[in-house]
Amino acid sequence: MAILVWFTLGVALWHFSVFVPDRFKGGIVGAFLASILGAIVTGALWQIAIGDSIGQTDVMTLIAAIPGCLLGMAACWFLGEDLDEEPA
Repeated sequence: MAILVWFTLGVALWHFSVFVPDRFKGGIVGAFLASILGAIVTGALWQIAIGDSIGQTDVMTLIAAIPGCLLGMAACWFLGEDLDEEPA
């Protein structure tokens, strides 16, 4: 059940990517995958760290996935931004 929470959070926060210029590596699909992957990774690390199973959910299950989602999208954006720069 926690994986569903992380996935849904990743999709929800991905919708805010329309407010930044589209420089994501892989475009909007790359941002989508980065947000979901980041949310699942940090959410799973948190669940493992506190010793809960994947079936247990609470508010911290949701909150633990936020940093990974944002970091994943930021990394995807910065990787894509470097590709847009033309060589001098």
